[in-house]
Amino acid sequence: MAQAHKSLIFVVDDEEGVRDLLCDALSIAGFETMAAKDGESALVTLRTTKPDLLILDVNMPFLNGFELLSQIRSKGNLTPALMLSARGDRSDVTQGLRLGADDYVTKPFGLEELLLRVNAILRRTQFLEADTVITCGPVTLDATQHEVFVHDTLIELSPTEFRLLEYLMANQNRVVTKSQILDDVWGIDFESNTSIVDTYISYLRRKLHRDDFEGITTVRGVGYRIVDSTSRL
Repeated sequence: MAQAHKSLIFVVDDEEGVRDLLCDALSIAGFETMAAKDGESALVTLRTTKPDLLILDVNMPFLNGFELLSQIRSKGNLTPALMLSARGDRSDVTQGLRLGADDYVTKPFGLEELLLRVNAILRRTQFLEADTVITCGPVTLDATQHEVFVHDTLIELSPTEFRLLEYLMANQNRVVTKSQILDDVWGIDFESNTSIVDTYISYLRRKLHRDDFEGITTVRGVGYRIVDSTSRL
């Protein structure tokens, strides 16, 4: 798919060789790039620049990738983020996703794989229809304002929670499998034993299920669906 503009990707990594390698590979692939050597200088840059995607190294001194992501998310910056780490521990992956990361790649990585992940994130975040309001029972999702209400109460969702809810609501009353969710929400289009879908479904239930609404249902052995409470069997 041809892009309407060259996406700007901001690489933040304290290793000069990694920064140069990523920027060169991304430039060859048709992206605009910029780079920072640490989290503190990245924060300064992000005050005046809005990239389309962040690639953040986790293991940086002074302000690591998790801390950087946490700070920008706390300021309302929802720029998609891909985390890089030499650590493949499941708790690290879960922490990054909980903070609002869009994907997580473990070093050493292949450039082809990384570019596939980058394109998947940009496809999900740039080409979504952003002019619709979707409702399901008492839940209203406004993609333009990036807001979710249950009745008249504004619900705070992380970027990943928002995308998952948007996907469920766009397919409301239909069962979607875990593999479909992983592919369309996280860009994971291969067999995976990750429990991240179950984890985020539980997050959404805690935030959205209230009063008489319990619309996010499990279809055992298949997947999930969201329904208007009045239409449930």
